[in-house]
Amino acid sequence: MRNGDPEPGDKPDAIIPLVRHTLAGRYEDLSPGAVLATKTFILDSFGVIISGSLAPGVPQTLGAFRGWGGREESTVLVSGERLPAPSAAMMNSFMLHNQEFDCVHDLAVLHPFTTALPVALAVAEVKGGVTGREFLTALAFGVDVSCSIGISSRSPMSFFRPGTAGAFGAVAAGGKISGMDEKTLANAMGIVYSQICGTLQPHHEGALVISMQTGFNARAAATALTLAEEGIIGASGVLEGRYGYFRLFEGEYQVDDALDNLGRVWQVERVGHKPFPCGRLTQGVVEAALTMRKNHGFTAEDVEECQAIVSPLVQRLVGRPLDHDAPSAQYAKLSIPFVVASALIKDTVFITDFWEEALVNPAVHDLARRIHVVRDPAIQDENAMVPLSLLIRLKNGFEHELTLDQMLGHPDKPLSRDQHLTKFKNCWEVGAGHLPAANQQRLIDLVDELEDVASVEEIIRLLVP
Repeated sequence: MRNGDPEPGDKPDAIIPLVRHTLAGRYEDLSPGAVLATKTFILDSFGVIISGSLAPGVPQTLGAFRGWGGREESTVLVSGERLPAPSAAMMNSFMLHNQEFDCVHDLAVLHPFTTALPVALAVAEVKGGVTGREFLTALAFGVDVSCSIGISSRSPMSFFRPGTAGAFGAVAAGGKISGMDEKTLANAMGIVYSQICGTLQPHHEGALVISMQTGFNARAAATALTLAEEGIIGASGVLEGRYGYFRLFEGEYQVDDALDNLGRVWQVERVGHKPFPCGRLTQGVVEAALTMRKNHGFTAEDVEECQAIVSPLVQRLVGRPLDHDAPSAQYAKLSIPFVVASALIKDTVFITDFWEEALVNPAVHDLARRIHVVRDPAIQDENAMVPLSLLIRLKNGFEHELTLDQMLGHPDKPLSRDQHLTKFKNCWEVGAGHLPAANQQRLIDLVDELEDVASVEEIIRLLVP
């Protein structure tokens, strides 16, 4: 860690090599794995946005933006509304995150596409004529920026990193599409730093606004890009200054390794799917429960109690008991007892398991009260997600236990192509009934061939009425 404000002759703030990496990067520099992963999670994100259009708060937020008016320059997907770029970016980011179904970089502990993709889309529409290859490249480099910042933290998370660090990745992606020079993009990074926001308090409470914090930062990124192009000057010690991001938002950090790996390790290759629409930290326990249910043939009615033994991060953020008779969807998605109970009863977890009637299901509540989450004292890493263990005790006295060293969806344990497409199609079926059915396969084909798509508008047209 470099301490203090830079002195003459010191290295520049860490934001500068990230800006230079972004602007110098070409499609040809990307590894085949990075190209494939970027396409994969673009499609995954589109599916999640479609399902997210059904979530609480979407009509109200869209109504507020519509009432404020402004230039019709960028598209809100699924509905087809045209709004100013910052507003469209926020709406699409909100819909991408509100189901807790968006892809994730486990080590960085953030959802890099959830800020970068909506901003890249909004900027591409404003600019016009942005090719699929340019769009793909910008997203891959944006993911590199936000995830390099995320993996550099060495402290427990207290601010909402998917929004705060994600904002820098969104500026990188949008600035690359815009064709900014180094000075302008560096200013945009400084301007967005003055706007970034989001804490874990609404996460802790299960408040609806937790779903909007990536959107607030996507809006801030789109705003910062426009202001930088107008010549507004932002702070320069963005990441490592006396009051820079790492000190104020993270704490201990070590960024040099991430910077040394730029262009050699592509962070988008370390992004993984969320198989289930709930907090990422709940998903390993869900996977363990479903695996044991399948392997041993018991049902939810056979279960006496469960104990999940998890890392400090998991216990702190999603070990919350189900102590509300009518929890919010956000609270339930971030509660291991609720999510595991739903999984054992229904043999899956999907977005409908967090709709109003499902949230008050007495069978789910009864089983959830018998699911306990404890911290594994052997795990000292405050940011670790795994390993985890689940012990299930049946009413007949039998016990089953399973330990997982990695969660399904992680790049080391990825979804298959068929599983990936099944998730996308399930999201389409639940939320895109008003769109032409043929658009579904056409969208899959266009994303598969993204580097040959003449304009991003071809894709956007498939995602609106």
